[in-house]
Amino acid sequence: MTRLMSGIFASVAVAAGVYGYATLQGGTAMPSNPLIGAAYAQDAEVDTSTIVEMVQGAEDAPVTLIEYASYTCPHCANFHQGTYKQLKKDYIDTGKVKFIYREVYFDRYGLWASMIARCGGPEKFFGISDLIYKGQSDWARAGGATEIVDALRKIGRLAGLEEDQLEACLQDGTKAQTLVSWYQENATEHGIESTPSFILNGKKIENQSYDAFKTLIDAELDG
Repeated sequence: MTRLMSGIFASVAVAAGVYGYATLQGGTAMPSNPLIGAAYAQDAEVDTSTIVEMVQGAEDAPVTLIEYASYTCPHCANFHQGTYKQLKKDYIDTGKVKFIYREVYFDRYGLWASMIARCGGPEKFFGISDLIYKGQSDWARAGGATEIVDALRKIGRLAGLEEDQLEACLQDGTKAQTLVSWYQENATEHGIESTPSFILNGKKIENQSYDAFKTLIDAELDG
């Protein structure tokens, strides 16, 4: 698992990196201001209620499972290519589990991936997320910031997003700052220190095998 950077330190580090890349001349346009000012997010009044929760499964499912994950976390990619697919088939699609996915931001690349995933709205979010995780080893190692954001744009286009739509999403600095504040609020509420981490009916659990998840979920269902 990857340890989280915390609070203001994380925001300052990411914002500084983004600002440096935003001043590059030539080449593909970079997201111009994704985290400028995010270092002050905890002091400013940021309305995080505008962030849409990404949810799968029945609203009234007896079990709620929240995943905290980063698009740049290899363990998260492994979970989504394996255990998650089994959980979706057996529990989410059958109305037993309401699944909520919440992003964690270690770096600007994970934030950009999140903004691409959210660009198509809730209808396309999980499909785009699947593409991002499938291609993680390629886009996350594409090179510098320019190459990485280009690779993420390609994923967005593959998912049916238009170029103008992608650019508008990537350049939305207000949305980016709000996402960072939202993640910090959630991580603080649930004591998230690594990814992937999970909240099962209000109880924090670690990443584990499908069989272990099954045992825990079945125990909740049996009540």
